[in-house]
Amino acid sequence: DDSTGAGVWDVPVLDYDFGAPEVFDDDGRPFEPFTLSISVNDAPGVLNRLTGVFSRRGYNIQSLAVGPSESLGVSRITTVVPGTQETIRKLISQLNRMVDTLDIQNLTGRPFVERELMLVKVRCDPRHRGEVLDLANIFRSKVVDVSQNTMTIEVTGDNEKLAAFQDLLKPSLLEVARTGCLALFRESRVDTKLLEVVQSYDDI
Repeated sequence: DDSTGAGVWDVPVLDYDFGAPEVFDDDGRPFEPFTLSISVNDAPGVLNRLTGVFSRRGYNIQSLAVGPSESLGVSRITTVVPGTQETIRKLISQLNRMVDTLDIQNLTGRPFVERELMLVKVRCDPRHRGEVLDLANIFRSKVVDVSQNTMTIEVTGDNEKLAAFQDLLKPSLLEVARTGCLALFRESRVDTKLLEVVQSYDDI
């Protein structure tokens, strides 16, 4: 009976920065975003069958990016899914049963490179273009389209950077399009998030 507690089907969609909502499973464990890198055969219907596993089990797919990998005939799927260690372990077990699944890496809790591209269209008259351009320069983004009353900006980075940029533009935000998270394991095993924390303490 799923009415007695929060199952994976009860997880709301996370914020656009993948911030974990205040949702817990029956054992009091919080749901959090998990990043999975999945290698599959590049065959018709594979993506449909894979997402079918998610939908049958009630998992919300927060982010999904698909493209060719380094091997001919193999595609890499990067997805962000909310859950707990136990529910994600069960999901990975189900995905591994698919004939076309070649490899699955759970990158959560491991050092990995993460990037995403976002296009943002904002309301902007000629008087305020300078302010928007200054903000775009701070985030190392670039303007890709300008009209009389709008600007479209391209920004690349991790979730935190994109979420911060989007928050600052919220009053004039018109449209947002994001590619979905791309991620690869860091062979150097250097955790840049930890380095950022150390750097922040050094600045105090």
